[in-house]
Amino acid sequence: MRSTATDLALYRRLLRQARPYWPHLGCILALSLLAPPLALLVPLPLQIAVDSVIGSHPLPGALDALLPDAATRSPSAALFLAAGLAVVVALLVHVQALGSWLLHTYTGERLVLDFRGQLFAHVQRLSLSYHDTKGTTDSTYRIQYDAPAIQWILVNGLTSFVSPALTLVGMVYVATRIDWQLALIALGVAPVLFGLLSASRHRLRSRWYEVKEHQSSAMSVVQEALAAARVVKAFGQEQREQQRFIHHASRGMRGQVHLAFIEGGFDLLVGLTIGVATAAALLVGVLHVRSGVLTLGQLLLVMAYLTQLYGPLQTIAKKVAELQGSLAGAERAFALLDHVPDVAERPDARPVARAAGAVTFRGVSFAYDRDHPVLHDISFEVKPGTRVGIVGTTGAGKTTLVSLLTRFYDPTAGQILLDGVDLREYRLADLRNQFALMLQEPVLFSTSIAENIAYARPGAGEREIVDAARRANAHEFISRLPQGYHTQVGERGLRLSGGERQRISLARAFLRDAPILILDEPTSSVDLRTEAGILDAMERLMQDRTTLVIAHRGSTLRHCEVVMVIEGGRLAAFGPCVPTSAGDMVPAAGSEVAGRRSRYHD
Repeated sequence: MRSTATDLALYRRLLRQARPYWPHLGCILALSLLAPPLALLVPLPLQIAVDSVIGSHPLPGALDALLPDAATRSPSAALFLAAGLAVVVALLVHVQALGSWLLHTYTGERLVLDFRGQLFAHVQRLSLSYHDTKGTTDSTYRIQYDAPAIQWILVNGLTSFVSPALTLVGMVYVATRIDWQLALIALGVAPVLFGLLSASRHRLRSRWYEVKEHQSSAMSVVQEALAAARVVKAFGQEQREQQRFIHHASRGMRGQVHLAFIEGGFDLLVGLTIGVATAAALLVGVLHVRSGVLTLGQLLLVMAYLTQLYGPLQTIAKKVAELQGSLAGAERAFALLDHVPDVAERPDARPVARAAGAVTFRGVSFAYDRDHPVLHDISFEVKPGTRVGIVGTTGAGKTTLVSLLTRFYDPTAGQILLDGVDLREYRLADLRNQFALMLQEPVLFSTSIAENIAYARPGAGEREIVDAARRANAHEFISRLPQGYHTQVGERGLRLSGGERQRISLARAFLRDAPILILDEPTSSVDLRTEAGILDAMERLMQDRTTLVIAHRGSTLRHCEVVMVIEGGRLAAFGPCVPTSAGDMVPAAGSEVAGRRSRYHD
C-alpha cells in the first residue's frame, strides 16, 4: 500500500527529473489548450455560408466588427470569406496538431533518453556485489522498460488530464448557475468515484509490480539461454529452456489478465455509480420542474450538461487507473537510482597519476554476506616490480583477493594499501587506471579488433595499437584476417579462437601500460603451443611491473619470484618461488604462515 503522500512525492521527483524540459512541457500544455477553441471555429464557415450567403443574416458580430465593409457587404464576398476561413481554420487545426505531435515526440524521447542515460551511468557505478545479487537482467529491464514511464506520465498524462479537467470545471460552473441543488446532487458522485479510484489504485499498483517482476524473470531466462546457446544445444535442452521461459512468461500473462479484471471491474463500478447519480439527478430535476423551480427546457439543459460533466469524470478516473503501470515503472526506476554503491568514492579522494606498485594487505577479511566468509585475516607486503604467483584450490579465494585490490569490493575488515595509502583514499578512476587485467575468459566487445585493443586507452592511435599487438604476438594472425585490424570479432569475440581472444586481451594490457598487472588463469584455456607464445609475450609485459598471477599450471608461474598459497580463505604460505620435480612452483621451505605478516623484499 502506498499513500497519496508517497504518490505526490513521486510526482514531484518526476518533475525535478524533467526540470530541463519544463519549457517544452509548458509549450505542450499551451498547444493542448488551443485545441478546444480551434475546434469551436471548425463549423463557423458553414454557419456563414448558410446564414449570410444562402440566407440574409448578417455575419457574426465579432467578424463583422473585425473585417472591412468590402468583405461583408455582399453574399459573394461572404462566400469567399467562408471559403477562405475554412482553409485558414483547417490549416490552424492541422498546424496545432502537427506542432503538438512533434513537441510530444521530441520532449518524450529526450526525457526517456536522459533518464535511461542517468540510470545506465548509475548502474555502472554500482558495486559488483549488487550485480552478483540482482543479476543484469533486472537492471536492463528497468533501464529499457521502466524508464519510459517518465514520458507516459509527464508528456502523455499531462495533456490527457488538462482538457477533461477544464471541461469539468466549465460544466460544474454552468450547471451550478442553473440549479445549484441539482448540481450538488450530481456532484455527490465525486467522493464515491474517489473512493473507488483509491481502492483500485493500490491494487493496480501492486499488481503492476508483480507483472514487471515476472516479465523481468522471463527476460533473464532468454538472456541466460542465448548466452549459453552452445551448452543448451550440446545437451539438447532447447525444449527445457522453452518450458522455463513459458513458465515465467505465463506468470506475467496471468498477472496481465488479473489487471484487466481489476480495470474492468473498476470501469463497471464507475459506470454504475454515474448511472445512479444520473437517475438521482433526473428524479430531483423532475420534482423541481413540478414545483416550478425549473422549466422543462432548463431541466433538459442541465441533464445535457451533466452528461458532459460525467464524461470528463470517467476520463480522469480511467486515466488515473491506466497511469498506475507507469507509476510502478517510475518507482522501480527511481529505486534503482537510489541504490547506494557499496564501493563509494570519498568526497576528498586523492588523485594518483602513476603508482610505484607497492602492495600491502593488513589483516584483510572479506565476506560476500555475513554467513559466508571468503578471506580471513590476510596480511602480506610486496615491493614494486615483484612478480607474485597465487596458487590454491578452486574456491580458496584467489580471484576475490585480486578483486579487492582493484576495489571491485571493499574488505569487511582490515586495510589494503597501494604505495602506503589505503585504497579507499584514492579516486576510483585513478586507482583503476593503475591496473591492467587479463582474465581466464577474455572479454571482447562486438566491434573490431582495433577497437577492442584500444578499449584500454580509447585515444590510442593506429601505430600504438599495432605496436601493442606485435608485443602481444597477435599482429601475425590479425594481419592474415581479410579485414585485418578492422575485422569484427562478433558477440563476446566468438568469431575468434580462445588463443586469439587471449592475445588480443594481452595486447590490450600492453596498450594500457599500467604499473600493476593482474593475470587470472591467463593460459588455462589454450593449448601448449599457443601458451608458449602467450608466455613469451607475458614475460615482456611483466618487465618493471608489479604482477599478480593466479595459475594452476607451473609453466605460468615460471617467471614469478614469489608464490603465495591460499587455502580456505587463509594465507597458508608466502615466500620465494622454487620449482619442484613435477614442474610446479612452490614457496621455499620455511615460508609457511602462522599468525604473522608475510613480507617479501627484492
